[in-house]
Amino acid sequence: MTVFASPADFVAAIETLRPPDADSRAAAARRQAELTKPPGSLGRLEEIALFMAGWQGRARPRLDHGRVVVFAGNHGVAARGVSAFPAEVTAQMVANFQSGGAAINALAAAAGLALGVVALDLDRPTADFTIMPAMDADDCLAAINAGAAAVSPDLDLLVPGEMGIANSTAAAALCAAGFGGTARDWVGPGTGVEGTALAAKIAAVDAALLRHRAEATDPFETLRRLGGREIAAIAGAVVAARRHGVPVLLDGFIGTAAVAPLAAHRPGIVDHCLAGHVSAEPGHVRLLARLGLVPLLALDMRLGEASGGAVAAMLVRAAVAAHDGMATFAEAGVATA
Repeated sequence: MTVFASPADFVAAIETLRPPDADSRAAAARRQAELTKPPGSLGRLEEIALFMAGWQGRARPRLDHGRVVVFAGNHGVAARGVSAFPAEVTAQMVANFQSGGAAINALAAAAGLALGVVALDLDRPTADFTIMPAMDADDCLAAINAGAAAVSPDLDLLVPGEMGIANSTAAAALCAAGFGGTARDWVGPGTGVEGTALAAKIAAVDAALLRHRAEATDPFETLRRLGGREIAAIAGAVVAARRHGVPVLLDGFIGTAAVAPLAAHRPGIVDHCLAGHVSAEPGHVRLLARLGLVPLLALDMRLGEASGGAVAAMLVRAAVAAHDGMATFAEAGVATA
């Protein structure tokens, strides 16, 4: 289990990033060149297989033990009317996940992924970040460690997800703090808000940036001031996955925004991450471009829960299966010239 002893320990982990296994990736590339197909004819499936080989440290990567983990948290800024749903929906949806009735339950099962749900103090929302930091240092570190604890070294793939009413407001603030711009550059409809509610959301992010931007000087402080428990947990999970060499498949705007403070500080933190999809939330396109990630899918999804990541995991499974299961030219007796 990865545990960060202090905020400084967490930031130091982002500074010292484990690289992929170059030998395994090179061996996988040699195998790709011998498979019964024209070079490059499987397109991005070939790139995915090489990516997985490098991070798993195996020339023939696999997806036997993949896991979706949905982290849930409540946000004090929800009281400002920034969401189309009330805060109690977070706990209700967690119960739905646990009973098997949500989209992510069906999609994780279809992708052959185990599903875990981590609810983080749902009866204790974060503070309204327009007034004060969302979390104190102990709360933020506990959330980061809850995310880290959900990552085991034997995972073949991690797909982190989130649930938290008003968390697209926090996500927009994190992106603006990390990559610049105003609230209007990053705020979108989230759960479907428009009109007065959308104006309230923009105003809340602008107020949060005015209050905290100058003090959001490192990834931990940015998460603490502008994030939420579930967002901090995803950040902790991503860093722990990097320590263990576990590849990560990111979901939508909120799940990707969790790594924005990390990537603004150290861009290489996303090297072990694939972008599962680009969501219908307008800020997600901008965020993926800033992270240098090209999404695998564009399906106009905006649900969260790791739903888009789970669908994209089916492509990862296809890439790994083709790489491992195809015959070489020599094995198949097929001429190469």
